[in-house]
Amino acid sequence: MSPIEIQCRCGAVQLHISADPVAQIYCHCDDCRAAHGGAYVASAIYPATAVQARGGALTEGQVKSTPRLRCAACATHLFSEITAAGLRSVNAFLLPAGAFQPHMHVQCQHALLPVVDALPHFKAFPPAFGGSDERVSW
Repeated sequence: MSPIEIQCRCGAVQLHISADPVAQIYCHCDDCRAAHGGAYVASAIYPATAVQARGGALTEGQVKSTPRLRCAACATHLFSEITAAGLRSVNAFLLPAGAFQPHMHVQCQHALLPVVDALPHFKAFPPAFGGSDERVSW
């Protein structure tokens, strides 16, 4: 699928993504929920070096520990920094239609509501992301 170009809602900031995603997830952690104001967040995870912002200014903020970057003009959430892992978590709602193909739910221990679907539901993270294989069942 790579490379792709996406932009914020006003078009001031463009993101050039030069690699395929490492994972595409629904995150239920309290940090993501607080930052986005929803029950969970749809994210596409890429190597940090594969996501380059161009154009307008970015503003950075964080709810707890995860730096989150937004367009300074329209406040569209663009991506979050997962610094320790060298990854960027891109707002999946900005991806082209059909590009978001979620692999799993993570941090389900913090879920507000059960989400019943065919995807795996990890209590925290899967082994590939430093967690265990422990899952929740709804």
